[in-house]
Amino acid sequence: MSGFSTGLFQSVELRQEMKINPRLYQAMELLHMPLLDLQQHLKQEMAENPFLELAEADVEQEVSLEEEVESEEEEKSDSDEMDWEDILLDGFDVGGHRSQREEIEYREPTQVESADLRDYLLEQLHHLSISDREIRVGEEIVENIDDSGLLTCTLKEVIRGVNDWLSDVRQVAEKRAEAIENKEERGEEISEVEGLFRDYTDLEAEAMLQVIQSLDPPGVGARDLQECILLQLRTRGEEDSVGYTLVRDHFEDFLNHKWNEIARTLGITAREVQDGADEVAKLDPKPGLRHGPDEDTFILPDLIVEKIDGVYHVFLNDTSLPRLRLSQTYRQVARDKGKFKGENKEFIVAKLNSANWMIQAIEQRRKTMLKVMHFIVDRQRDFFEKGVQYLHPLTLREVADHIDMHESTVSRVTNDKYAQTPRGVYPLKFFFSIGLSTASGENISARGVRDKIRTLVSQENPRKPPTDQKIVELLDTDGVQIARRTVAKYREQLGILPARMRKRV
Repeated sequence: MSGFSTGLFQSVELRQEMKINPRLYQAMELLHMPLLDLQQHLKQEMAENPFLELAEADVEQEVSLEEEVESEEEEKSDSDEMDWEDILLDGFDVGGHRSQREEIEYREPTQVESADLRDYLLEQLHHLSISDREIRVGEEIVENIDDSGLLTCTLKEVIRGVNDWLSDVRQVAEKRAEAIENKEERGEEISEVEGLFRDYTDLEAEAMLQVIQSLDPPGVGARDLQECILLQLRTRGEEDSVGYTLVRDHFEDFLNHKWNEIARTLGITAREVQDGADEVAKLDPKPGLRHGPDEDTFILPDLIVEKIDGVYHVFLNDTSLPRLRLSQTYRQVARDKGKFKGENKEFIVAKLNSANWMIQAIEQRRKTMLKVMHFIVDRQRDFFEKGVQYLHPLTLREVADHIDMHESTVSRVTNDKYAQTPRGVYPLKFFFSIGLSTASGENISARGVRDKIRTLVSQENPRKPPTDQKIVELLDTDGVQIARRTVAKYREQLGILPARMRKRV
């Protein structure tokens, strides 16, 4: 019978490990940051590191903003001279002078919250001539309407929610009534409370929902898409129209574009059915979105591609970035190492090294982005000359091999970055796509194939739109070999309906 022995042992083992230090992590983050985020990051670094300062060109640009501050400082220079050594030893606290400068440089505008759909509905609700009791159930309904304008719960749930609130209010009122010493007055007060705070009924909720549905925008408060469209048609006074009948009585067939079946049922022509459907299609399936908060997205391109004398040039759009350099004043003070000991010395060494590393990391970021974009421009020259259909297949691996960097580095460079080109502003990810084979043996990008499909559909005969198989055959005549299921997938990605639903009568 074998046994196990326990004890302490020593052994020698040789192995390789890769460890990433914090600075390398930060370098990766700098590479990943879009332009606006990088601006804020550099400003924060300047505020925290005394060894970083603006380069001469940026200082000259800020002179006009600081003339008044500088004139005041000159008047006080004799009596209020700064001791740079003390500043370093005190952990970089320069008092009022620096705070004055920061107020000028880093003041950011405050975004004001705008009114949304619920605010818009509540404002209308409170202007109606209705009782407080009706307003309370109306508020409960409005709070359950989503941004698109649809009611997201049942009326049973609305009643449950408002009655739970009412129960709490009633208990508080009853306790106050029971505190009245006079029995007769207490009985009258309790009776009044019970009458005033009676539970809401389904009829009250239904009646209030109809009030909400009469508010602007038309269609708000509907419980589904069908009711939303019907509400909009009622608002327009089109209850007797073909479109209203289609939505009310033949909604499923209407969604599936079964015009002939509907026409036979209604005893009208398929063309009349389609005309009614066209009128319905003009309505808004999500009426609440038009009253949502404005969320304009402003894109600041990180790179600029320009064609000059027939040659494409790439520039970094970094003129708004602060140009950093080492502060000469602090470097001179730091050279006298005998004055600094212990924590003060560690602080100075750490900040100086950090400043040096930051400047190098920013420069490396610039070089890497330019390398990547130069390769993209060279590879996708046909796109810049002719358009989307001439995009070539391109992968992160190809770029990484060309610039002799890791694929993950290229991914960070291209993520959330935009380039301003003669054909518009595009995300860098736009230029990357898998390839499909052609009859000539060359490859075409999947994005280019999707654009070809979009062009074919836009030029189709509406009475006889091509099926997915027909599109396969049309692409094959152009030398593009593709499967029918791939065409169906790309068509769905483009938001294009199947042929039978695009057909016009």
